[in-house]
Parts: sequence; C-alpha cells; structure tokens
Amino acid sequence: MLQPAGLMLDNRHRMDASQMQKVDQILSEFQLKEDDLRKVMRRIQKEMERGLRLETHEEASVKMLPTYVRSTPDGSEVGDFLALDLGGTNFRVMLVKVGEDMEGQWKVQTKHQMYSIPEDAMTGTAEMLFDYIAECISDYLDKHNMKHKKLPLGFTFSFPVRHEDIDKGILLNWTKGFKASGAEGNNVVGLLRDAIKRRGDFEMDVVAMVNDTVATMISCYYEDHRCEVGLIVGTGCNACYMEEMCNVELVEGDEGRMCVNTEWGAFGDTGELEDFRLEYDRVVDETSLNPGQQLYEKIISGKYMGELVRLVLLKLVNENLLFNGETSEKLKTRGSFESRFVSQIESDSGDRKQTYNILKMLGLHPSPTDCDIVCMACESVSTRAAQMCSSGLAGVINRMQECRNLEVMQITVGVDGSVYKLHPSFKDKFHAMVRMLTPGCDITFIQSEEGSGRGAALISAVAYKMAYLIGHH
Repeated sequence: MLQPAGLMLDNRHRMDASQMQKVDQILSEFQLKEDDLRKVMRRIQKEMERGLRLETHEEASVKMLPTYVRSTPDGSEVGDFLALDLGGTNFRVMLVKVGEDMEGQWKVQTKHQMYSIPEDAMTGTAEMLFDYIAECISDYLDKHNMKHKKLPLGFTFSFPVRHEDIDKGILLNWTKGFKASGAEGNNVVGLLRDAIKRRGDFEMDVVAMVNDTVATMISCYYEDHRCEVGLIVGTGCNACYMEEMCNVELVEGDEGRMCVNTEWGAFGDTGELEDFRLEYDRVVDETSLNPGQQLYEKIISGKYMGELVRLVLLKLVNENLLFNGETSEKLKTRGSFESRFVSQIESDSGDRKQTYNILKMLGLHPSPTDCDIVCMACESVSTRAAQMCSSGLAGVINRMQECRNLEVMQITVGVDGSVYKLHPSFKDKFHAMVRMLTPGCDITFIQSEEGSGRGAALISAVAYKMAYLIGHH
C-alpha cells in the first residue's frame, strides 16, 4: 500500500522540476548578456550623436535637447524662490530659501506640499491643467501667508521640451499618461503665466524652466562639484549631462559646456530596439496612451513595470504553470498589478507573506510555489530594466570621457526616482552593470533629496542672478 504513495510524491517532485524548467524557459527571454548591453549602448550613442547634429536632429530618436543651463551655481546665490514640480501624477509646490545659515554655512531649505493631479486635468485641455496648477500655487501661498510677495519661480517640467531660452520652451509631446490638448507645440512658461494672470490673485516672476533630470543634477552638484550627469528612474526614465558646447549644433557658440537633456526614453522609436522587444513589451506599448513612442522608457520605468509583470503572469497561467492554470478577473484587468507590488514582492522575506497577500487581494489563491514563481517573474522584469538602463548611462559616460580625452574620468551621477530609490535591488544591479560597461571611469552615485524642487530653485537663483548682473551692466 505504501509503495504507490511514494511514487506519487516522486511524480510531484518530477512535475515540479519540469514545471520549473518551463517557467525558466519563459523567463529566460528577459536575460541579457554583456554583449547585448554593449550593442544597446553603441546604438544609443549613435542616436545621441544624430540628435546633436543639425542635419540629423529631426529624425533622431534621442533628441538631445539643449537646456540653456550653462553655468552651475557657485554659492553666491541667495533669496527666496518658489519651485514647482510637474512630472508625474503628483504636482509639488515648494518654497526654497537659498543662503547662509546661522553658522555662515551655505544651504538650501525647502518647505513643500504635494497636490495630486485629477485624471480630467491630465487628459482634458491645457487650460484646465494649468488653471489647476495655478489654483495649487494660490492655495500654497495662502497657507504660508505669501500672497503679497512677488517671488522668482523655477518650474521643473519633466516632459520633452525644445528650449529657446532658460525661460522659454515648446512642449514637443506629452509622455507618462498626460494628454492635455492644446499644450503640444506651445510655450509651457507662457501657458503657466497665462493661468496665473487668469486667476489674478497673485504675481510670479517665472525665471527658469528645467527638466527633472537637470534639476536633479544641479541639486546634487552642491554636494559634489563633479556631478555632471542627472538621471531619473521613476514613472519615466531619462538623463542629462554636460556636453561640450562645440558639439551642441542647435545652439550658437563653441565655448564651455551646456547641459543637454537626452530625452532617451524615446530611444527605439525608429526601430533600434526591435531585436530586444518581447511580446509583453509590444502589448504594453499597443495599449498605452502613446503607442510607438518612448519604447526604451517602456522597458525600464515604473509606469510600465507592473503591467509587464502582469502580462508575464498571464502567460504562465495560460501555459498551466501558475495558479493551477486559473486566473482572476482582477489579474485580467490592465493596470491591476501595480509597479509598487514588484518592489514589495522582491523585498519579501523567506515566508512570502507580502506576496501571498498581494496575490490574494488580486483574487488569486496562490500556493507557496506560485509565490516563488511570481517573485521570479518580478525579478526577471526588474533586472532587465536595470540592465537596459545601465546601457544608456554607460553610453553617456563613455561619450563624455571620449570627448574630454581623459585616461580616467572621475564623475558623479545624481539620481532620483521611485524605482531607483524604492526597489530593493535595482540600484545595486544597475551600478554594477554601469561600472562593468565603463572601465575607464571612476563613478560616484548620489541620491538626490528633493532634487526636482531644490534644483529648479537653484537654477532660478542662477538665472535670476545672471539676469540681474546683465540688467545692471
């Protein structure tokens, strides 16, 4: 009698091994070799080069937009500045005090408030969106009794913008789920100034508009003067760096350096990633608000990570490798598997309690093996994101070293964004791979605190000081 039971047990273990083999096979598609990463890096460098040149800029997928940020703060900037930060589903208003403290130490202090942007403002008209922003500013000024002051304002606006000056930039296209009509092709600072005028209950002097990557770089520059690269890995993914002016063909002048916003999220939009995109990437893209755009970003950023995992889980269910081949209505719903779940599941301790609770909440009945497989799926997606992102940053850093003709380049990268900050292993994997791909560079990574707001205020302080100096000459 005992014999068959033993056999059954044996079968179950065998089935587990073959089940695991099939799971591994499906997930192995996400694995990239060092060779693949170098290939992506070289392609991104080629697009960067095309983006910088006048004759190829239009068709390049990586736009390399000049930011008009040339000089970095030197510590002589002082005053109160208002900073706005619009780049995802939350909008922040903050007061930034720049100057010396009691001990004569130069410092930057912030008081900020977060406002969440309603769906209809994100996808309605530009007027609705900017009226809402003006309403938030008004509310903030009321709370801090500052309605009477006309402050210089720095605006962190994290979308592709073609700058004509530090305080003038045309929105090229929305990304990250924004769709407000009537904004694309228009001067963003103008839209903000108009909304402030329409309200009429406060005055503001908008002196600078910057991208969040630039704001991050500048705010980290204070801690470390070697910081010449800014990187964001959050809802979106993008980088900026200091490029030699002689290579920035879209702006007059050859002296010194200018910060260039790569807008590398759009890399792949002209086919450079086709051999790396999987069926899941294609579905995520086709069901997004901007199909065919931001393909590199869609592999890396937090906005799409959870959705990629969800599609992988559905595939495993269909192959009868997960949840006994049964799914739930919730899991079948687009967007139901949030990106924060990926971080939570990968941070789970041995007992997989968090994983179990998340899956239960999605209407599933997971076994311990199911929980393990779900964790493997999360790891596959997030590791590929870190690897893909490392190719881009390595491309930027190797280019800087080549242009500067240095044996060994010491460089600091300022980083911000929820994926980088909150995911348990993204950062370490990412750092290791960037270093592997940049053998001639000594790289320091620093995490930006309040980067977007502080950076915007600091750039405004510099712009304000420059304008003041020019105006008084």
